[in-house]
Amino acid sequence: MPNTDRLLVQILLLALLGAALWVMAPFISALLWGAILAFASWPLMRLLTRLLGGRETLAASLLTTAWILIVALPLVWLGFNLADHIRDATAFVRDIQVEGLPDAPAWVAGIPFIGERLVGWWQSLDQQGAALLASAKPYLGQVGNWLLARSAQIGSGVLELTLSLVFVFFFYRDGPRLAAFVQRLLQRLVGDRAEYYVELVAGTVQRVVNGVIGTAAAQGLLALIGFLIAGVPGAIVLGLVTFMLSLIPMGPPLAWVPATGWLVWKGEYGMAVFLGIWGTFVISGVDNVLKPYLISRGGNLPLVIVLLGVFGGLLAFGFIGLFIGPTLLAVGYSLLLDWSRHSAQR
Repeated sequence: MPNTDRLLVQILLLALLGAALWVMAPFISALLWGAILAFASWPLMRLLTRLLGGRETLAASLLTTAWILIVALPLVWLGFNLADHIRDATAFVRDIQVEGLPDAPAWVAGIPFIGERLVGWWQSLDQQGAALLASAKPYLGQVGNWLLARSAQIGSGVLELTLSLVFVFFFYRDGPRLAAFVQRLLQRLVGDRAEYYVELVAGTVQRVVNGVIGTAAAQGLLALIGFLIAGVPGAIVLGLVTFMLSLIPMGPPLAWVPATGWLVWKGEYGMAVFLGIWGTFVISGVDNVLKPYLISRGGNLPLVIVLLGVFGGLLAFGFIGLFIGPTLLAVGYSLLLDWSRHSAQR
């Protein structure tokens, strides 16, 4: 083939590739998350396929249904519960506007040295409540708009996660063929080291997914145990909230600190102290031990890469970026590190 014809073919292929990427752009993050989830759970797919006598479509359907039941439905249920709590909080604010604050709890007056002063402050706050609410009304509107925008982002993230679970089915069913295609493509690009790079990427993805999701699941379970022991209402909902917040650095305290404050409000000082200690050293402390171990096991991946991936992924992709960001940065870091070592040996 003449050079001119070969150049024309390459230009046409690049144009087709660009057009294909442009068409898939709205679904890139969902596709990436679906691919990551399918790859991380591929051993389950192989086991289920063997148990079902090689029926890949049936195995993919069952495993995808399991993911929907485990991930999507709890998120929907959590959304309805959060909506109920928001409605209760709105009703509470409305009651305060009409009837004023309730009387200060009896235990407040019993606090040494400052109890009487706190009661006086509470009463003055009740008397000035209408004026304070009137002066804060413009800011409340801004806060409401901000919360509405954040709620829309969370809703779109949940929808994107649900869409990614649909893509998981196709990755399960066509996984071997997709893997063979990627293998051939890498062989054309990097030559003999294609298989090594595939194994490197596979190990990195597995460690990041296990580290991020495994640590979040452990923190959610430990939080659930702590909430049940302390007698906090809605322990299951708070456990799911802790799991979601655990995907964000320093997120779990946003769940157990308010619960500790509620126990103090109710006068349950012993349980409040227990939950504060449990949250500090167990729920939040496990993140400093389990996540670095799971992610760096079998590799040499700095934890700062994971943290940058979490924050950058959140800004770039939204909620789904909590998973995609660390994975992409970890894979890129591992490939660059291997390339630099391999080049130095030449």
